[in-house]
Amino acid sequence: MSRVAEKFEDYRDRYQNIKLERDDHGILTMTFHTAGGSLVWSALAHEELGYCFTDVSADRENKVVVMTGTGLNYCSDIDAGSFTLSTAGDWDQIIFEGRRMLLNLLDIEVPVISAINGPARIHPEIPILADMVLASETAVFQDAPHFISGIVPGDGAHIVWPHVLGPNRGRYFLISGQELTARQAMEYGAVNEVLAPDQLMDRAYALARKIAPLPALTRRYTRLAVTQRIKRLMQEGLGYGLALEALAAVDHLPTEGRMKDVK
Repeated sequence: MSRVAEKFEDYRDRYQNIKLERDDHGILTMTFHTAGGSLVWSALAHEELGYCFTDVSADRENKVVVMTGTGLNYCSDIDAGSFTLSTAGDWDQIIFEGRRMLLNLLDIEVPVISAINGPARIHPEIPILADMVLASETAVFQDAPHFISGIVPGDGAHIVWPHVLGPNRGRYFLISGQELTARQAMEYGAVNEVLAPDQLMDRAYALARKIAPLPALTRRYTRLAVTQRIKRLMQEGLGYGLALEALAAVDHLPTEGRMKDVK
């Protein structure tokens, strides 16, 4: 028996941390938030993103996807207390969700545009994995919750950043806790355009409106072609990296983090 894909109305209001809107052009906007403000990373957000990416990828009425944040930050704070990370069983759930989150994002078979509205210190690899990466002048990129906070950056950060920045810059970024401004990130090749905050979404939608009318197979198969290599790298290294992260975390969990910026 074939499975009928859900319609947009079936999953539109399913997620607490993701506002979903689709216009008449087939442009789907995913706005990440916590209670209407900037997204605070939590166990719930960690769980929801993977499932939401699955819903988005299964809906063939979505012609282009735009991912953005809310308020002054894209995602710059974390609710560390919402995570349980003490046992192998705890980490089994984290690894399950962590693999789904990035692999299901890459399984979206239409072009994806990121509009990064401010500092992205928690899971900045998610918007960087888009095909077209736009950033506000206020954006800052940092891998805050991992190495500098005592955690192995094995949840995909270890694959994405050396891939987009180059091996030496990527390793330095992860291990040093380097902060990249939007302009530096563009210079290094991680960001395509830097815009004034009030121009960011207009530019994202202008690009999306150029893509949406193109033939369906052109849009879908181009996405498949340009993500093939990074998907292979994820399949090879994501589970391994998450297992290393889990082993080190169970051995010695950090007591302090370095998350900052306004909510």
